[in-house]
Amino acid sequence: MLVLGIDPGSAVTGYGIVEAYNDILECKEYGCIRLQQYQEFYLRLKKIYDTVSSLIKKYNPDKVVFEDVFYGRNLKVVLQLGQARGAAILASVNADKSISIYSPREVKQALTGFGGASKEQVQKMVKSLLNFEKPVTPLDASDALAIAICHINRYQTDLKIKKNMI
Repeated sequence: MLVLGIDPGSAVTGYGIVEAYNDILECKEYGCIRLQQYQEFYLRLKKIYDTVSSLIKKYNPDKVVFEDVFYGRNLKVVLQLGQARGAAILASVNADKSISIYSPREVKQALTGFGGASKEQVQKMVKSLLNFEKPVTPLDASDALAIAICHINRYQTDLKIKKNMI
């Protein structure tokens, strides 16, 4: 199973591609889409759309997974975050990819066993699970890999439960 994880943001959008086979996780690529250079917000959305489309074309993932929008006090920031996520979702849907969405708490729970874990604790687990020598930086890329790993864990758990029911 090949999964593209996306941590959407209006200034930086993280992405990570993880493949799972025989209970082994392998990172294919990770990085960030840096958007600060674009003054016009619609150009940021286009860059997100184009980059996600390119990643899907390059890797042809089985699933594209996203972190859900968190609740914030600044309505403008939350709206922009939702639009950034929407651009990435649209790129995925236009490529006929199935998507899943996980809350930040679900991702933290899946990786660390604690839904209130810090980003740094998640980062350490990503490093450990993917057998990296150094922690993944920046945190946006680490979070994207965590989202992909969360989905793989959920998928594998669901398969095991179904096998035990037969």
